[in-house]
Amino acid sequence: MQMPNRLARETSPYLQQHAANPVDWYPWGAEALERARREDRAILLSIGYSACHWCHVMAHESFEDPAVAELMNRLFVNVKVDREERPDLDQIYQTAHQMLAQRTGGWPLTMFLTPEGAPFFGGTYFPKEPRYGMPAFPDLCKRIAAIWRDKRAEIAAQNEQVLQAFARTLPQDVAAPAEFSQSVLRAMLDNLRANFDATLGGFGSAPKFPHPADLELCLREGEKDMALVTLERMCEGGIYDQLGGGFCRYSVDAEWSIPHFEKMLYDNGPLLGLLADAWLVTGAPLYARCAEETAGWLVREMQSAEGGYYSSLDADSEHEEGKFYVWDRDEVRSLLTPEEYAAFAPRFGIERAPNFEKRHWHLRLTGSIERDPLVDAARAKLFAAREKRVRPGRDEKVLVSWNALAIRGMAHAGRVFARPDWIASARRALDFIRSRMSREGRLLATYKDDRAHLNAYLDDYAFLIAALLELMQAEFSPGDLAFAAELAETLLGEFEDAEAGGFFFTGKSHERLFHRPKPGHDQATPSGNALAAWTLARLAMLTGEDRYARAAQRTVALFYPQMRDYPAGFAAMAAALAEQLVPTKLAVLRGRGPELERWREEFAREYLPDALVLVLPDGVDGLPVPLDKPQRPQPVNGWLCRGVICLEPISDLIQLKAACKETP
Repeated sequence: MQMPNRLARETSPYLQQHAANPVDWYPWGAEALERARREDRAILLSIGYSACHWCHVMAHESFEDPAVAELMNRLFVNVKVDREERPDLDQIYQTAHQMLAQRTGGWPLTMFLTPEGAPFFGGTYFPKEPRYGMPAFPDLCKRIAAIWRDKRAEIAAQNEQVLQAFARTLPQDVAAPAEFSQSVLRAMLDNLRANFDATLGGFGSAPKFPHPADLELCLREGEKDMALVTLERMCEGGIYDQLGGGFCRYSVDAEWSIPHFEKMLYDNGPLLGLLADAWLVTGAPLYARCAEETAGWLVREMQSAEGGYYSSLDADSEHEEGKFYVWDRDEVRSLLTPEEYAAFAPRFGIERAPNFEKRHWHLRLTGSIERDPLVDAARAKLFAAREKRVRPGRDEKVLVSWNALAIRGMAHAGRVFARPDWIASARRALDFIRSRMSREGRLLATYKDDRAHLNAYLDDYAFLIAALLELMQAEFSPGDLAFAAELAETLLGEFEDAEAGGFFFTGKSHERLFHRPKPGHDQATPSGNALAAWTLARLAMLTGEDRYARAAQRTVALFYPQMRDYPAGFAAMAAALAEQLVPTKLAVLRGRGPELERWREEFAREYLPDALVLVLPDGVDGLPVPLDKPQRPQPVNGWLCRGVICLEPISDLIQLKAACKETP
């Protein structure tokens, strides 16, 4: 019987999936690097994550095969990394792959490194036998080992070129704030418009990803059709789970019909917030229904008893992608009454030709979206039947950054839809992070099995401050503001480049790696630099701390030349730029009793993307100067400021709402 390898001691479910491999795996760390140096071996680095379909395929084909494992163990020091726990390593080596292979990477990522961590060859999935135009993985291993043995001078020369290329990825120029222009925002929106699919929604062709940051920018800047058409088509499509709620990671087709079935926490938090905003703008019941079902899925399936949100659901169950979600027509018919089937089948595509493998159907809306009791009954029956199936695997580690995205989305949707239970869910997740993953303003990135570890990254801090700003609008707590300020201090002290501006992805206390990235582009999640600039500018308004405002401005100034010259992929930074061009409004509502609650509810039903609205009952003490407004005779008073300009207190709700909507 195969003894567990070193990965059995790790918290990552992905690493634990490989604990029984015959491969002599190491987690990333000093032990593996030291052995590679001592024995003068190259490192075989494999990066993936637990919900990754092709990661599972390569594991079954190669890493579980004793002969392949013997070859790997003889030739290399083998290191396995969970890209979700170590996004720093993933960023570096995905970029290296793109430089070396001249094409984008993905997962699994297979990289060969020197003992110092310098990459000299890479790829993604490699089959055990040659196919798909790719070499067999065992043959590749032999070739790379020969290159490492015989061509050290060439590797050293290439490493120098790679280091120079990495240096060029850091922003070189800095703009003066006086150069900031609305034209850059327009250029970004024009770029999105040029790639927009006006019929099917989304940008470009298949595969299609949600890109919440792009949709948020479109909605905020008045390009509502791009955001709303995309969200509507997604809600109608198979990328959305029509029975259980929640969105899959992407659609393999242009119609949003067939997804890659894994569900990621980092998608669903931002999409939940977007659905709430789309409902505010349109009042369309489709957005409200999808928001309710997605929030329900997050609480039901993704929130631990301790409070934190889990990371993802696998695409596979019983070794087949999508098996948990797809249907046989006869099974559907057998579960429903004839009347229910007659109402349900045409609405969800069951009467059309099969749209998935092995003559199966994956549900998507193909008919009316109007509520129908027969359809509701049918959906409930199918959901109950599906719950009895073998479930996809769930990655139960808790990540601060992804939890922050979910907290922000849940708090925002809870405020908009007047759902205190959703706000309470967000609060439980925040309390979990504060109690189990935070020490005096310092965060630990990941938690599982009663163990939090790994120094947190830029995204953890920036995203969590953004979540706190949203939660404070749902229910203000002085403790949340104090926590946000603690995080901001660590963000500045550990991550900021005080000379050039912007923030490194890893802190000063982090281990020294081959490269220290300073990312500005959005990826699957928004840029950490962008969220840092956006949140610090807003936090400066609440606290009066000018250091936050200056750091935010320096960050936008650093990335502005890239945004100006290559206006794509900077949606989150564009939102930070917009608030440098026109400062956010701050509305502070002070008062007492039912009237204050009425004002809270009224403001929650307004789409105000360029405003922070805080409801502070009389008697809240210890507030910073910008929030410390005096008690007045009227039941409620509103103080409205934009930048350094503040209006006189307003005690009329309609007048204050109108003032909040005014454009400068």
